[in-house]
Amino acid sequence: MMVVANSGTVTSAALNSRTEIPLLGLGTYKLQSHGQLFQSLSAALDAGYRSFDTAAVYGNEGHLGQVVRELLPKHGLSRSDVFLISKLGPADQGPRAREGCLRSLEQLGCEYIDLYLVHWPGTAGFEPRDPLNKEYRMRSWNVLEEFHASGQFKAIGVSNYTAVHLKELTRSCRVAPAVVQMECHPRLVQRELRDVCEEAGIHFQAYSSLGKGALLNEPEVKAVAEGCGRTPAQVLLRWAVQQGISVLPRSSQPQRVQENARVFDFELSEKEMDRLCGLENGTSSLILFPPLPWNPRERRTILGWCASQGCPLFSSPVNIRTQANMVRGL
Repeated sequence: MMVVANSGTVTSAALNSRTEIPLLGLGTYKLQSHGQLFQSLSAALDAGYRSFDTAAVYGNEGHLGQVVRELLPKHGLSRSDVFLISKLGPADQGPRAREGCLRSLEQLGCEYIDLYLVHWPGTAGFEPRDPLNKEYRMRSWNVLEEFHASGQFKAIGVSNYTAVHLKELTRSCRVAPAVVQMECHPRLVQRELRDVCEEAGIHFQAYSSLGKGALLNEPEVKAVAEGCGRTPAQVLLRWAVQQGISVLPRSSQPQRVQENARVFDFELSEKEMDRLCGLENGTSSLILFPPLPWNPRERRTILGWCASQGCPLFSSPVNIRTQANMVRGL
């Protein structure tokens, strides 16, 4: 189920839920205030964005819902014209999943959410090898399936799941995940996970497409950008959408928001794609972003919970193999 965007003709991908997801969306992590969201979403809607990504742990679902309601009429749009994504927080995994899902709907002020994801494969406060991690994520998925059946979630999926987690889920679920959202860029192409998604008919969505900004100064990226008269960010985003991967660039600057939208009016050559793919070294740019539910001085507890979420806590990039070792016990 790979949709390739060529010559500006394809801007969305079909999901197994019989809905479509825009290949370009706006990420909203760290856009906390009403003013920040209003400015970014206004620029995004002007530039043609129709997908917006949030999460319970971002703490901005309420503001995002309000801004969407304010801006849609100004742009001659209705709720059905936009695609909203949110995620179940790790603190609501398992027995509290239903409460978390209802809270997201209430905060966004929507009758339905277009795509709802389980944010992490682990549960807040659990040790990595606690068997309840597996039980709780399955309980969460069962709740998402119920919301999908009721029409409150048009599509459901997961975020930060490894290939092992995804295979486990697809063996036991009643409704297959429509989307897997994961960090992906030329330094971390996620080949194994993407292969599993393609085989199962699951759409792969990337976050951190710019490598938290680190890739913008990568010599190979800059050389490709110079060669095709584009910005490094546009090249990195085009690298993804040209492979049928949807992206969620984030910026609080309207000019950057609009620049990032210009990814459907050019193509990268096979040679340019190969140059970018040659940067692969398995390096993640992630650091932990949810609010810390512990005393930050208790390093052992922090690392344990972080591993149980399937996300690393490092101040510098870390090899994906290190991450995998951290979550083996999940």
